[in-house]
Amino acid sequence: MQTTVDTSLNASKDAPAAAQPWWRFGMVWMIIAGPAIVVVAGFITLWIAIRTPDPVVEEDYYQRGLNINETLRQQGQERSMMPAVKGRNHAATDDDSMRPADQ
Repeated sequence: MQTTVDTSLNASKDAPAAAQPWWRFGMVWMIIAGPAIVVVAGFITLWIAIRTPDPVVEEDYYQRGLNINETLRQQGQERSMMPAVKGRNHAATDDDSMRPADQ
């Protein structure tokens, strides 16, 4: 007994699909989109940085700070600002009097 099987149906299932161009696959565009977005964001950041530069620090910023401290001292507000003043002075001079005893 011989059975005949229609091989034309099996051939179409086993044959590879026609090759499509790479741009027709959605995953390719998803992979390309990540770096492309980063590049665009980098150019936008560069444009913002060039358009709005940071202001220059005044040459006499330290003297202005001393003047503010003197004004506060004259107004009697020295006590309320004392921790901030000590902290600023410690950061500027590396004074060891502010360190805890166990260090």
